[in-house]
Amino acid sequence: MTPPNRLAGGRRYVLDANALISFIEHRRVAAERVRNLMAEALRQDVPLAMSAVNWGEVLYIVWRRHGEVKAREAEVTLQQLPIAVINADRERASRAAALKHKHSLGYADAFAAELAIERGAWLVTADPEFAKVGKALSVYSLPRHEK
Repeated sequence: MTPPNRLAGGRRYVLDANALISFIEHRRVAAERVRNLMAEALRQDVPLAMSAVNWGEVLYIVWRRHGEVKAREAEVTLQQLPIAVINADRERASRAAALKHKHSLGYADAFAAELAIERGAWLVTADPEFAKVGKALSVYSLPRHEK
């Protein structure tokens, strides 16, 4: 039996913003991998996790690239997915600030890394910058999207 809050294989997953953007924008290989993680989350009844900061980042990026209407539509669609959005409280923000400073991560990226580390989860991302965090962070790498 899989322990609570873990998918098959004993892994937990935290989504970085670019993982969800890949899914929304149907980026072939990355979107398929994220879709598979979501399907497994539904089968196991164990949602994927995402920081509220990264959730907001996704909506901002969709709004910037595709307009307000698409961003609002995306938000409605995303709320139906097996994703638990985790609030950024004072303690989490302090830990994210320390990660940002220590590893020169982007602000929102620091929240994704902090949540994955705190939960002992794999961070699902296409961003190679997370390698700077080292062994403290397990990364489930997605292919990079060329702009």
